[in-house]
Amino acid sequence: MQNKYVKFFGRLLILIAIFFVFDFTIGKALKYFYFKQSSGYQYRLSYVIDGTKEEMLAFGSSRANHHYVPNVFQDSLKLSFYNAGIDGQFILFEDALIKCVISRYSPKYIVLDFNADEFVYTESSYDRLADLLPYYASHKKELESTIELKGKYEKLKLLSKMYPFNSIILTIAVGNLEFNKKRKEDIQGYVPLTGKIDYDVKPLPLVKEKIDSNKINAFKDVIIRCKNAGIKLFVVVSPYFENTDLHSLQMGAQISQEMNVPFWDYSSDKTFLGNKELFKDVKHLNDSGAVIFSQKLVQRINENK
Repeated sequence: MQNKYVKFFGRLLILIAIFFVFDFTIGKALKYFYFKQSSGYQYRLSYVIDGTKEEMLAFGSSRANHHYVPNVFQDSLKLSFYNAGIDGQFILFEDALIKCVISRYSPKYIVLDFNADEFVYTESSYDRLADLLPYYASHKKELESTIELKGKYEKLKLLSKMYPFNSIILTIAVGNLEFNKKRKEDIQGYVPLTGKIDYDVKPLPLVKEKIDSNKINAFKDVIIRCKNAGIKLFVVVSPYFENTDLHSLQMGAQISQEMNVPFWDYSSDKTFLGNKELFKDVKHLNDSGAVIFSQKLVQRINENK
């Protein structure tokens, strides 16, 4: 009988050892190919976290990624610029990125693009924090508190070398293909959008706002970190096609005023409001609109440097 237990536990230990070897080997391979990418979303994310050295950075969601044109800022302000906007992300994610950047160096200026629904609770805002997992091992100090928001078992799951990459294997494969470089070219992080609205725009549905205190805290954290690092921060609401008056905007403006940082709201700017020629869709400017907006913003920054 005792011999049976010895055999059972011996086999169990062998299976566990095989699992850990498999996990370690596959995880190392995925990590290698993840960080080998030289274009696309994940490459840009890696550059923001580990590579930026520019004097001015723009952070935010896809609206930031498509609205801030680097050469407009560089030509007027005479400094280097990188667009660090990341599609589908909000202030929780941006706070984490800014922590990573400030741990390396202090840019002179940061523009934080503020969404009209920035403080609204959405489950997807937490799910998308998974994009930070590949960087946890090398940036634990900066990322730990943010990744813990995704779930209380994240640190335990991260004992696996495969876990940070297991949901993005196809993306990693595509990111290592040569055609990916031409699929979505970027200009210092900026991805221009072509085309314009050529359809009837229906009014935006009313959003039931459940305010997320974690997002408010992340916004305040960005302001405090920038101040402590001597970085001039501009909080900017870039143009929308339609008027929007969500509570997040009012709260963002109030917090910014209380903490003494500029909060510039272009959501109702008449140059853009309802102008189909300047928008790809109701939330995103096309390249022509982005150039005009960037020129307007640069002029204002020059007046408030």
